[in-house]
Amino acid sequence: MSQLSFVARRLLLGVAQVAAVVLLVFALTEALPGDAAVALAGDQPDPARIEAIRESLRLDQPAHQRLAHWVAGLSHGDLGTSLASGRPVSTYLADGVGPTLLLAALTLALLVPVGFGLGVLAARHQGRLVDRLVSSATLAVYAVPEFALGVLLITVFALELRWLPPTAIGYGPDLLAHPTALVLPVLVLLARPACSLARLVRAGMVEALASPYVAQARRYGVAGARIRYAHALPNALAPATQQLARTIDWLLCGVIVVEALFVIPGLGTVLLNAVAERDVPVVQGLAVVFGVLTVVLNLCADLVVHRLAPRAGVAA
Repeated sequence: MSQLSFVARRLLLGVAQVAAVVLLVFALTEALPGDAAVALAGDQPDPARIEAIRESLRLDQPAHQRLAHWVAGLSHGDLGTSLASGRPVSTYLADGVGPTLLLAALTLALLVPVGFGLGVLAARHQGRLVDRLVSSATLAVYAVPEFALGVLLITVFALELRWLPPTAIGYGPDLLAHPTALVLPVLVLLARPACSLARLVRAGMVEALASPYVAQARRYGVAGARIRYAHALPNALAPATQQLARTIDWLLCGVIVVEALFVIPGLGTVLLNAVAERDVPVVQGLAVVFGVLTVVLNLCADLVVHRLAPRAGVAA
């Protein structure tokens, strides 16, 4: 399959996936229990006020009409309006994207060298002590959930040693001005993806180094460093690239557990608050943004993999 036809096929699949995400988000929010109009009317709702709220929010219209209206707004970049505050959903996105992007950028800046470095190190010493130590450590750390690791780090470094603040309370959205508040969240975010990436890179490198073309290169006298980094590593990057795309998606879409644990005002916290208030437009808008971002990142990862290893792209 040519590069152009592969790109065209993946673009069409991406458009279909985005359409499916929009329909699924609307269907799931429609299935939520309760009535948003009743929730907004207060503790002692007046039937007339409830009916007025339902009419103003178009909740009295059939589902297919509300879906058509919502999709029409999405096509023009309108994510809707919050039921709780009357603010555009895009402002909620703007409020929470800064802290989430900062956490994601810092984590990725460390993830790539740590994950790839550990994977290459283990592959170079396959079967020896270094390989066993790296493999055992990455497996053990990966098995610890983010919440448990976060609680452990807070207990040790914040409560016992008092080296770092336990949460970001009091620092506001400008976390870059308070770098100590970012250390523990970044460590929690980095731990599992770095372990997963390192194990994938190691497995890919070991498989590539055992392949016939590497054996042939050795017979021709090609230097070991060139074999590892110019021939074996590109083939090991294909599965690692897809894992990296999933990690970026996980980071950018608001790491709910980590942001909630460290009280960071990011997208995950915005989504949690919207769910608690039953603010359906905010939930729908953020869910669509997250879904589209997932589709785009996976599309980019597939194109990179197809470039690095065309046969893997065709199989996909």
